[in-house]
Amino acid sequence: MPPRPISIATRHPRLRLDRRAVRRAIHTLDAHARKFRGGPPSGELSLVFLTDAALARLHADFLADPAPTDVITFGGNPALRLAGEICVSADAALRQVNSFVVPALAGGRRAPAKAGTTTTAFSAELTLYLVHGWLHLAGYDDLQPAKKRAMRRAEARALQLLRAARALPVFTFARLAG
Repeated sequence: MPPRPISIATRHPRLRLDRRAVRRAIHTLDAHARKFRGGPPSGELSLVFLTDAALARLHADFLADPAPTDVITFGGNPALRLAGEICVSADAALRQVNSFVVPALAGGRRAPAKAGTTTTAFSAELTLYLVHGWLHLAGYDDLQPAKKRAMRRAEARALQLLRAARALPVFTFARLAG
């Protein structure tokens, strides 16, 4: 079976990504879908990378909750060969990574760990959000404690699978000029 079509939209002005690497990650998950309740339905999968504000608007408009969130997944329409859409906040991933800061030696200020470690952590966090959305489309839920534990176990298995396949995409957050 040929790989599913994947459309990728980057609506975050500072996010940089390799679209081929992101597609490879999703195709790797799809290739092992039987390990995850069969995976999402067949058809095109849409991935959208957004700012916190944009994702919060979607959260308010479609789920009646204006609070910021990290991932929103919309089911597709198999009759139209649409698997669904995964919307993720790059800001949420960066915020999560930056919450793990270490005290700097000078002046007691707080600073992120090494730059390479931060990029790796940011990539891992954003990949986790993609995996989380993919698992929602596969039928996983995380609203009840037992289901949330099953989702976390599936996330860990999926990330391990991506690591073993060397299919973890790299994401970077560009600095603004000025």
